Amino acid sequence: MSATLERFSRDADTDKVCAALERDGAVIVEHMLPLDVVDRVNDEVECAVALADPFEDMFNPVMQAFHGPFTKQVPGVPGISRTFATDVMCHPTLLGICDRILLPSCARYQLNLGHLLQRGPGSEEQWPHRDEAVWSDVPRPHPELQLASVIAFVDFTADNGATRVVPGSHRWPDRWLLPAEQMALTIPEPEQIAFAEMPAGSAVIYSGGTIHAGGANSTDVQRRGAHLSYCLGWLRTEENNVLSTPPALAASLPRQAQELLGYAIHDSIGRGGGYLGMVRMQDPVELLGRGEL
Repeated sequence: MSATLERFSRDADTDKVCAALERDGAVIVEHMLPLDVVDRVNDEVECAVALADPFEDMFNPVMQAFHGPFTKQVPGVPGISRTFATDVMCHPTLLGICDRILLPSCARYQLNLGHLLQRGPGSEEQWPHRDEAVWSDVPRPHPELQLASVIAFVDFTADNGATRVVPGSHRWPDRWLLPAEQMALTIPEPEQIAFAEMPAGSAVIYSGGTIHAGGANSTDVQRRGAHLSYCLGWLRTEENNVLSTPPALAASLPRQAQELLGYAIHDSIGRGGGYLGMVRMQDPVELLGRGEL
């Protein structure tokens, strides 16, 4: 008997979704994306997926071992798929949850990364991990640093590699171990693991402290999904989004997308703080809008 995650419709009350997220560390929002959006994104990324090479050199060999030889990874999807940048990255359900989870700790939040992961037949289970470990130097305990999601662009099943999530693990004591001690990450028991089985267009949404991992793919189906996450605006992001979506490309996107990609200043002056990310003492999103970047 495996664990389960609470499921919501895409028009569910945000307060109820956030209450379940804070309680369990993860929720599923079914049919968050209409199928026409799923189809458009799939069409727009198809060439990039075809060109992706699982054996391409990465900055650290550990990353190749983590993803495995049967996973195609397409980084910087907002710079590849306009539909992803406008209809997925800016989705009101995701941003509504970010407003409640992240905004209490920052003046604005930002995209952390938007990657597409196609886990092919033969993919093995990923190592259980917490996404917030990328900021392991932040003193602990700390507020929520991140809101993450895996969005299904095909139907996810336990057999084709649906994301495995450990409900409640965001409250486990080992979350607050010092970085050197985190090698002793608690390995969940099988009955503690929930499989994010869900139809295409659905999303499993989880906190940065929730243990999760990609599942093994024992089918002949390519399991295509997007890893989309947001973080506090004063943190360094996993992906350098203003390089993966450079100004000439970002200028064609709506302002909300530009701000999420990191083109907007993080202005905490009104909160008694300072500012981060200015260019020539101006807000770069304004310079972008005037064609000065």
